[in-house]
Order: sequence, then C-alpha cells, then structure tokens
Amino acid sequence: MSLVELISQADERGLAASGLACLDRCVPLLGGDDETLRPLWGSLAEGADGSAWGTSLEQVRGKLSGPEDADEDEAARLARRMLAAAPAEPAAAGIRVWADACSVASLQIHRLLDPATDAAPVDAHREGRTEGMSPLVAAELRRQVAVLELLAEHGAAGLRPALEVSTEGRRVLRAAVSRRARGRG
Repeated sequence: MSLVELISQADERGLAASGLACLDRCVPLLGGDDETLRPLWGSLAEGADGSAWGTSLEQVRGKLSGPEDADEDEAARLARRMLAAAPAEPAAAGIRVWADACSVASLQIHRLLDPATDAAPVDAHREGRTEGMSPLVAAELRRQVAVLELLAEHGAAGLRPALEVSTEGRRVLRAAVSRRARGRG
C-alpha cells in the first residue's frame, strides 16, 4: 500500500503519530533534543487526558519556536512550519491535513539534506513510484510507512515502536545535518 493510501485510511491516533513522527525526525533542525517531543507522544497514549495534546504542543512550541530567520536554510524553515501548523487538537480534519503536509515536508527536508540526486517529485514517491530515490529519502519513506502500519496494526500499543522508528530516523537526520555543516565549514 502506498504512503498516500496509508494516510487516507489512518485513524486520528495514527495520523497524529504520523505527523508527530515526521516532526520528531526533523527536530534537530530546530535545536531540539531526543526528549523535546516526548510529552506529545505521551498525549497519544491510551487513556491520556484529551487536553494533553494541546498543552504539550504549546510547551513544545515555547521551547522550539522562534521567528523564521533570513539566514535559516530551507530545511529548517520546513521543520519550523511543521511545528507551527500542528493543530491544537488531534481531530480528524485538522490532523489529516497536518499529517499529510508533514509527510511531504519531511521527505522534502530529507531530499534537501541528501547529497545524492533525486529528480522525481516527492508526491510520486508517496504514491509508490520509488525508482531513482536517493538513499536518505528512501529511508524516510520507509519510516513513514512503518509508523502508519504500526499504528494501524497495534493501535495505542504501536506508539512505542513508532517512537523507536522515529528515534532512529532522528539520529540519521542529525548525522546528515552534521555532515552538511562539516562540508560547509
């Protein structure tokens, strides 16, 4: 099943986790660490207080948000926009739009950070056309699919493995950012 199909079939928790996982993998671009988004992940757990998402989101924005900087690169601007666009409640209409936008933005960020060439449109990859994908983009696509599949198969019990997938992706992105900085220096 393509990423677009998985997003279209996901429930609210799956969509929220999908968008959050994309943001989580890109949080190094905003100066965040491994614990920055933990409260948001916790707000998706079974039995969590319904207002926990909104409260946690405001705390995260307080830690990571800042005005777009003219010197900030495109990858960081895309990550900042993902955070800014997160809905106050993980409800169906808003969360589906956000999850979809985060998917596109995260793939684009990975494309910007990958020194390999990837000429195909990001939407083509999301629809299942994967030929010619650069390694970093291919790995991000696999992670996005894995998160949605884990939540679809396991519900709330899929949150921990989804977080593990995201943590691995965050480390990969952090390394890509570091390589790029060394290349510029």
